[in-house]
Amino acid sequence: MSVTLHEEDIPADLFAPGVDIAVDTETMGLITPRDRLCLVQLSDGGPDEHLVRFGPESTYAAPNLRALLEDPARTKLFHFARFDLAAISHYLQVTATPVYCTKIASRLIRTYTDRHGLKELVRELLAQDISKAQQSSDWGGPVLSDAQKDYAASDVRFLHALREELDRRLAREGRTALARACFEFLPARAELDLAGWPETDIFAHA
Repeated sequence: MSVTLHEEDIPADLFAPGVDIAVDTETMGLITPRDRLCLVQLSDGGPDEHLVRFGPESTYAAPNLRALLEDPARTKLFHFARFDLAAISHYLQVTATPVYCTKIASRLIRTYTDRHGLKELVRELLAQDISKAQQSSDWGGPVLSDAQKDYAASDVRFLHALREELDRRLAREGRTALARACFEFLPARAELDLAGWPETDIFAHA
């Protein structure tokens, strides 16, 4: 298992054609237009993870990464896709579809708990433990520590395995179609966030 850091883009043909890709992002904060995108993490479900770092003066051109993210033949796996899709749309100017979100799948199927964070999911479904110690660290610094790299990689390391288990449970409870409909709406939900409706439920009566 290895973690490879790339600057500003990934090599062409880094991943085999058609393989689904786990994706995560690290930003300077939680307000997308203000807090720049610093890192995009990628995994094809194999033993290695790839991190793409963007500097303060980045133009976010990244043609190979952008092509990967908008490839319609690859499902992009996220945990809390809503935030990552907004960051990717705003900074990389692409819509990363089709989408699968393990957090939404968890909310639809693990109705016996209100704990839907990645750490809890990995612990319960995969009997693994991940550290969140670096979650609030400075991702915009000139050097990423080994601890930061490992934390960032762990955010995509388990998503393929989680999808397999969540899909089994969704099918068992008859909620697969509902999950797919939610996933399809996610890019629009992210655009609503960017357009100024981050906390408004536009489907509510009041």
